Amino acid sequence: MASSTELGKNQRDQVDGPVDPLEKSAVARELEFILKSPFFRTTRRSKEFLAHVVNYKLEGHQEPLKERMIGAELFHRPAGYATGDDAVVRVQAGEVRRRLEQYYHATPEGSGVRIHLPVGSYTPEFIWAQKTPPIQEPPETAKPEHPEQERNIAPFVSPLSRRPIWAYVLLAAGLIVLAAPAFYLVSRVRRSAASATAAHSSVAAASARPIPSSALASVPLRLLAGYTGEPQTDSAGYVWQADRYVHGGGPWRRPDAFIGRTSDPLLFQQWRTGDFAYDIPLQPGVYELHLYFVTSDRASNSFSTFSVAINGDIALRGFDVNSDAMGDNVADERVFRDISPGKDGMAHISFASERGAPQLNALEILPGIPHKLLPIRLVTLPTSFTDHNGQSWHPDNYYLNGRLSDQHQQTSGSADPDLFATERFGHFTYALPVDTRDQYTLVLHFAEFYFGPQSPGGGGTGSRVFRVMCNGVMLLDSFDIFREGGSLHAITKTFYHVRPTAQGKLNLTFEPISQNATVSGIEVLDESQ
Repeated sequence: MASSTELGKNQRDQVDGPVDPLEKSAVARELEFILKSPFFRTTRRSKEFLAHVVNYKLEGHQEPLKERMIGAELFHRPAGYATGDDAVVRVQAGEVRRRLEQYYHATPEGSGVRIHLPVGSYTPEFIWAQKTPPIQEPPETAKPEHPEQERNIAPFVSPLSRRPIWAYVLLAAGLIVLAAPAFYLVSRVRRSAASATAAHSSVAAASARPIPSSALASVPLRLLAGYTGEPQTDSAGYVWQADRYVHGGGPWRRPDAFIGRTSDPLLFQQWRTGDFAYDIPLQPGVYELHLYFVTSDRASNSFSTFSVAINGDIALRGFDVNSDAMGDNVADERVFRDISPGKDGMAHISFASERGAPQLNALEILPGIPHKLLPIRLVTLPTSFTDHNGQSWHPDNYYLNGRLSDQHQQTSGSADPDLFATERFGHFTYALPVDTRDQYTLVLHFAEFYFGPQSPGGGGTGSRVFRVMCNGVMLLDSFDIFREGGSLHAITKTFYHVRPTAQGKLNLTFEPISQNATVSGIEVLDESQ
């Protein structure tokens, strides 16, 4: 007796009769037009999904397409996976329906057939403007009168022999009947191609028109993915808006839990997940893109990857948030410089499933510097700080472990004493997000607050000794702040040509040797010209 798996396979391989060649050709042609249109050509997952379900029906399979079947075959989910917990197929189907609606809105005349994906079903419907005429069968051929004809040997016919005129009339009529379907198909395909070409040219012309200034996104643009409430303000005073300029995917509220490496947990309270894309209208120029992610305990035991494309070019492939952040409930940020809108005036940022559904917590677009990352400046304060040069310093961020001092100290040796007024101390790390393509100058700011003859900790040289490493490279070994500057005096250390990791991080480790390591401020400056 065949197993249920074998039975299902056998049922699926059955065909419910031949598909009308004319209809099949027209649908295939329409599918080709759709996949090459601006609404599908930049989204690999939507193209694959639509092609999969249309070709499945054209092949004549009897078994209706089911969510689990598509998940296994198209999204590489394990057989029997829980569709209630993984909505990748439902989300992608919704995205395909939305894009089909946009396509037919832009091409109202169509090409004689429309491909429709009904809500609640994964089996497409083909809607015809007019019924395709059936293929006419040729008339039966009369049985040959002479045995020679059955052996394909033509008998001798006298030149004086003539057939009656009605025989030639019947022959001509038969040829016309035989030629009619082919003529119809050729003319229909030509009309389809002309209609689709004209429609696509109209879409391309429309996309080339400048976007009205009133419709352009205001930059800096800060969006909370999957969020629909009132704007929220972070620790630096920046305002983050509800999600917009996005299609596809769906929101997911994050369970309350501690989040490491961030001073702004509000950025990570919800996700947008599933296959989705942002189409953001921007003024021509150069921008810097920041994408914010966080892992969750829900995904900690699975290998889940997705890809991110910017204007059609893959920016992240096989991206796994858990691996990139190096742990659960750890904030992760990826940064990309030199982002510009495409010819249509849009920055297209798309997220596509691989071995898992994409997820995003927040998105930020800042005015950029060509070929150069914006400076990163962190101060160990709970609020932002502006130095004497007018440069803004962000509140302490990207750290893991250590403690932030809660008392301000008065230091000397700097035009910006507030930069050296507090510290993060203990055994701690920072993961500073940068563009992977550049080299950086790293500037570390220190002051000795606790040790010294007139200080609370007493002692002096040798009381506090620690190491600082970046991406495994030793920057400072047996570093003693008091020995170099004494108590309450600013000390600055600068390191050049620092290279990021392949994940776009400057991973700083502050490791105690005697007492606690400490730091008051961190700068990262792009060395690109």
